[in-house]
Parts: sequence; C-alpha cells; structure tokens
Amino acid sequence: MRDTPQWGIAPVPERLRVLGLLDTTLLWTNLGISLLVLVLPAYFDLPLRDALAATLVGGLIGNLMLAVAALIGADARVPTMVLQRAPLGRRGSYLPTALNVLQCLGWAIFELIVIATAAGLLCDKLFGFKGVWIWKLLFGAVAAFLALLGPVGFVRRFVRKFAIWAVLASVIYLAWWIVDGVHVQRIWSAGGHKGSFWLAVDTVVAVTVSWAPLVADYTRFSRNRRVAFFGVGIGYLLPTLFQFGFGAILVLSRGVDPNHPELILIAIAGGGLAAALALLALTVDETDEAFANVYSAAVSTQNLFPGIPQRVLIVGASVLATGGALFIDMRSYQRFLLLLGAVFVPLLGVLVADWLLAGAHYTRRHVFEGPAFRPANIVAWIAGFVVYEWLYQPADLGFWSRWVGHLPTPSYQIGASVPSFAAAFLLTAAAVALGSSRAAARARREPLPGRR
Repeated sequence: MRDTPQWGIAPVPERLRVLGLLDTTLLWTNLGISLLVLVLPAYFDLPLRDALAATLVGGLIGNLMLAVAALIGADARVPTMVLQRAPLGRRGSYLPTALNVLQCLGWAIFELIVIATAAGLLCDKLFGFKGVWIWKLLFGAVAAFLALLGPVGFVRRFVRKFAIWAVLASVIYLAWWIVDGVHVQRIWSAGGHKGSFWLAVDTVVAVTVSWAPLVADYTRFSRNRRVAFFGVGIGYLLPTLFQFGFGAILVLSRGVDPNHPELILIAIAGGGLAAALALLALTVDETDEAFANVYSAAVSTQNLFPGIPQRVLIVGASVLATGGALFIDMRSYQRFLLLLGAVFVPLLGVLVADWLLAGAHYTRRHVFEGPAFRPANIVAWIAGFVVYEWLYQPADLGFWSRWVGHLPTPSYQIGASVPSFAAAFLLTAAAVALGSSRAAARARREPLPGRR
C-alpha cells in the first residue's frame, strides 16, 4: 500500500481510506501523551479529589466534542479547515484557518523545546554535554521528515513500530515515578486551595478541543465514521485521564512549576539507567505532537493557498517552528489554551449544528460549491466566543479584558466550554433553519417552467 504524503484538500477517495480502528486509536493515544499536559494541573490549585473530578468531567466533555469532529471529518473526507468552508463559506473559513496555523506553530514550538530539553538531559547523562540548540535543529528536521510521510505512513512506519512501545514504557515509568512515596490521603482533600472547579474543567476541555481543528486532517483517511468516532474518542480519552490524573498527584506532591515543565525532565534524569530509558521514551513520545502540528499547519495553509505544494509548506512550517524554538521563550501557556478554547469550542458548535441540519452528511457541493461567506454562522461563532470570554473573564488582554470584565456574570460557576458551544450551536441552528424556510418560501412563489 502506497502512503499518501501529498494528498491535498480534495476529498480522499475510498481506496485511500485505510486507517482502521486500531490504527486510529494508536495514533490518538500517541498524540495524547505529552509532558506539557502533565504539568497543567498545577494551574488548577485544587485538592486531588476535585482535580480528579474536574479531569473526568472535562475529559468526557472534551473527548465527546473531539470524537464528533473526527466523525464529521471522516464523513466529508477533507481537512478540518477545508471542512469549515461548509458552515462559514469559502472565504469565511480563512480566519479560523489563519488562527489554526498560528496555534499549530505555537504547539510545535512548545513541543520542540520539550523534546530538545529531554534529549539534552539524556546526552548530558551519557556524554557530559547538552547541546540543546543542536537537538532543536535535529528534531525540527525529524518533524519535517515524519510530516512528509503523511498520516498513513506515520502510523504504519513510526507509530506501530516505535512510538507505541515508547508510549507504553514512558507511561509505566512515569506512573511509578509519580506515585513513588506519595501520601495520597494527605493530598486527597487538603485545604488551602483557591482554584475553580469549572476553570479546571475548561482547561481540560481546551486541551482536548485544541485538536479539533486538526482532527479531520487524519480521520479523512479512516475507513468510516464509526472508526473515526471511537478511535479518536477512546484513543485520546485514555491519555487525558492518565496525564491530568497523575499530573494532579505530581504537582500536589512535588510542587511542580507549570511555567517550567522542563524541570520534570531534570527530576526524571536524576535516576539511573531506568531514568535514561524513560527520557529516551519521552523524547519519542513528544515527536508525535511535533509531527502533527507541522503537518496540520501545512495542510491548513493549503486551504488558503491550494496551489502551493504540500512538501513546500511542510518544510516551511518546520523551519518556522524550529526558529521559534530557538529564539522564543514559550512556557506559560494556560491562557494560551483557554484562548484556544474560546475560539475553537464555539467554532465546533457551528460546525456540528450546520452538519446536522445538512442531513448529518456533507457532500462535495457543501464544501466546495457554497457561497464565499455565510454571515449568520460567522456571527454565531463570534457570539460563542463572546460567551466563553464573558464567563471566563480573561485578565490579560487589555481593552477586551476590561470591557468583558464590566459585564455582569452569573453568581454561580458554570464553566465556559459548554455554554459557549451551546450558544454557537443554537444560533447556527436557528440561522440555518430560518435560511431554509426563506429558500422554501421563495421556491413556492417562483412559477414553474412553462407556466404563467
């Protein structure tokens, strides 16, 4: 079976839809393991009991959203940002495309920093020097190479043969290392925490839904909608529960600084041979995320410039991500995640509502022959964004934060993800239904051919 590294924005033909349930599950289990996520519970400031409850609630909500997005991608067989042409219009899809390219590059920079740090610590342990900048260059090139394989080649040549074993080894080692010597009863319901349960839920949802703008780039190669839904939903839920659950134990027992995730690597490196092997496994794990963000940055860009070869865009995205890893210090990222949630959670609500009202099926006509803009759906997306920001009350976006901060908010906490999704979903459903009613009324008023 030939791999399909250069398949562009056209619908994937049936002969190339070769990723089964095992392939899809393995891919998303691998993509879900990341040290960047492991330290996020430090932002929760909750006792272990509440942190685990927030993980479960946020994991179920976020993974259901992600699985539905995966299903729609498998149905339409096009990349996610091309899919946005259906609800938003061809040119209306350009803004979310640009935002998705930025988030992919941002994540790729994060990942390359973590990968290079892990490789540098391993090198220092074995040979006495780190050379972190060298590793950034090397793994930037590795990410480009893997992205050039495409999703099918990546799963079959890398995930099945190497990455799945690295994931298994790192999960086992990390679980032991995190719980070793921990007094769970002491941190289970300890006081002194001032965090918000629903803000923690929104953080879990935001991490998960940050993959929604990428998911169809891969599930367009899944065999059918069922495979995409369960493969992504289950495949990503398992590492979500592991990382946020064990991450909560880690930060509560060891006081990990979320702004310096590389300190976990330094702590892991303090062991012997097992620690060195764990660092090697973690390095392989993180390479998955770098691949995905480089590949999806290139595929998303093709929605804007379909004439540029995908290989050129992959190399360009790799160069930008590597340069960012070399020169940009990107560590504090909870606000980055919540901003992504504010953008992409309501966008998913618009997509799901429009898709359902299209008969739960997008044809080529829906995606490629629609209008340039669908203003009502764009307004619904913006309204969902405002609802998210209104309920979340951001504190560091200048004028926007001051304006939103003056709006009255509910006296009880309800989270921002579900209300934002619901607002965008309902407004889109109303707009589509109204548009369909008007079109039907116009059709009734127009005379049939041959009649006066």
